[in-house]
Amino acid sequence: MADVEVVRETRRRLGRVGVWLNKAVYGAVPADVERREIARIEALGYGSVWAGETLGGKDALVQHGLFLAASKTLVAGTGIANVWSRHGATAHAGAATLADAYPGRFVLGIGVGHPFQAEAAGVNEWRPLEKMRTYLDELDAGPPFPPGSPRLSVLPDAPYPRVLAAMNPRMMELARDRADGVQPFFVPVAHTAEARRVLGPGKLLIPQQTVLLEPDADKARAMLRETAGYGFRVPSYARNLARLGFGSDDIENASDRIIDAIYGHGDEKAIARRVAEHLDAGADHVLITPQATSLTGMVDLLERLAPAVLAES
Repeated sequence: MADVEVVRETRRRLGRVGVWLNKAVYGAVPADVERREIARIEALGYGSVWAGETLGGKDALVQHGLFLAASKTLVAGTGIANVWSRHGATAHAGAATLADAYPGRFVLGIGVGHPFQAEAAGVNEWRPLEKMRTYLDELDAGPPFPPGSPRLSVLPDAPYPRVLAAMNPRMMELARDRADGVQPFFVPVAHTAEARRVLGPGKLLIPQQTVLLEPDADKARAMLRETAGYGFRVPSYARNLARLGFGSDDIENASDRIIDAIYGHGDEKAIARRVAEHLDAGADHVLITPQATSLTGMVDLLERLAPAVLAES
């Protein structure tokens, strides 16, 4: 299948709205609970489920194999498999294995993460663009063979789309040129519009959107401000927000303006409108993350949101 066909088929299977799970709600959850809740997400009508990865946490490819096995039609996307966790050839092998077992249902999302993750992997030089180019080369090259030995086919010929965690224009341009799209995190709708301009129409654009079901705007902002500090302190997120026009006061003090831009909050209709804004700005598929303290609690919120969010999309 040519890349354009992979993208077209992936768009068809994804639909318009999926789910992104944060480590706080799934990290220590037993597999049986995960299976049950993934089946609930599928039954509600969401098109995909994604989760991130941190060094020392659950392995992204194993985790998403569990998601695929627990469902019949859901697309599972690594959002994001950390490049410091495995060699590119190993990532390709895992992705091809899942794509062969679950045709059309797996997306490999990869990203460089943050400097502290590189340091945890024993790397002291932070060159994210260079690292991603090298990693894409590793994905393309496949498994290494001893010099002079025949290059045997050791993997199934199973196509899968690959998307990059990309916020800044240079990483998005790399995704445009060497991947099938991007899966941005912690970005406002303005970034979605910018990403579509950089990518053009032929690439996947799958932003993540954290949401809080709380109709009182002041109360919602106060609750989100308590949890937003980490994101605003991450240098790459802060730089991206500054590039998009937010001032240092917005970022350092988590102003109402920046809270409203980054998070969707309100009642079900308000959250559905935020999803629609991303779609109108050029997103193919929006991943929502309801604020919750447990996986079951998150899926309960997804159940409340489904009639409005899925109807709006």
